[in-house]
Amino acid sequence: MKKSSVRFGIIGLGNMGSVHGRCILEGKVPGAELAAVCDEDDTKSALFPGVPFFKDFESMIASGKVDAVLIATLHFSHTTLGIAALKAGLHVLVEKPLSVHKADCERLIAAHKNRKQIFCAMFNQRTDPCYQKVRQLVQGGELGKIRRINWIITEWFRSEAYYASGGWRATWAGEGGGVLLNQCPHNLDLYQWIFGMPSKVRGFCQLGRYHNIEVEDDVTAYFEYPDGATGVFITSTGEAPGTNRLEVTGEQGKLVLENGTLEFTRNEIQTTTFSRKTKESFSRPEIWNVQIPMPKNGGEQHIGIMKNFVGAILRGEKLLAPAAEGIHSVELGNAILFSSLLDKTLTLPMSGKAYEKRLASLIAGSKFRKSAKV
Repeated sequence: MKKSSVRFGIIGLGNMGSVHGRCILEGKVPGAELAAVCDEDDTKSALFPGVPFFKDFESMIASGKVDAVLIATLHFSHTTLGIAALKAGLHVLVEKPLSVHKADCERLIAAHKNRKQIFCAMFNQRTDPCYQKVRQLVQGGELGKIRRINWIITEWFRSEAYYASGGWRATWAGEGGGVLLNQCPHNLDLYQWIFGMPSKVRGFCQLGRYHNIEVEDDVTAYFEYPDGATGVFITSTGEAPGTNRLEVTGEQGKLVLENGTLEFTRNEIQTTTFSRKTKESFSRPEIWNVQIPMPKNGGEQHIGIMKNFVGAILRGEKLLAPAAEGIHSVELGNAILFSSLLDKTLTLPMSGKAYEKRLASLIAGSKFRKSAKV
């Protein structure tokens, strides 16, 4: 007899874990039941009165009360918690990033041996119709061969008080990185989901440019693809009001996504005759412009991913964000930072163990001390 619901256990009752728990309790995720919650801080039990509370994840996993866990803890614990849950036979949904570094991603993914267990990552921006449409147009060949990608995503402004609000924030030991690992995993995931992984990465990261932190808060990265396409990715937590503009140039036109509006400028010249026609004339190719209608909302976001996760468990639905794909955004972020630290261009795939060793040395050598907690 098939089950009609999934018993969720949430590990980590910080901002996101608490939000996810409330969404389930409010019935926003059909087929989901909040069966247990877990946090090291036992005062958090008051957030969900009547729901079984566990102070350690081992007890919750072994309790038999849950079919699936949603991991919403600090980044470094995603790997150990995920492996333990998978070994216990549970379905697993992990908040971003999948892990702090590529080597840990590989360990976590390798633990997923039973394909009947659903293993998903919380890449909620994949539910956004704008990004889904860009992916459809790019991968469907509407732009022809992609030549250049530019993404300026500097809307991630964070104040000094934000970074002072937790001793773990923006430290090598607490988070393992800055804007690339905390704010930008979604953007890096979307980048590779739409365009694929580049073959070369050159990163330029400034550590603590705008804030009293030891990790990166301002980044410019340059990507190269085997076919000659290039990309530039710019992000920061120190600019206001900031920009979110994605521009994609191909042989047959360009896409611009900004402020929730998607514009497509299309060349009328066929790629097969482009060289001959441009030799015969000094004029630019004829074009037409269209603004592609987009829904006013940004998709179902976190709720959409949870619905999809439940649907995959109960009805065999295809996952929108399989956890195995989470390694790509982590590797891309690791490569940008590693390239900057080494002051050289890196070829992908990069060595996960080499980066893990460098990160360990940064943690061991850190003498950074935060000001008083706000």
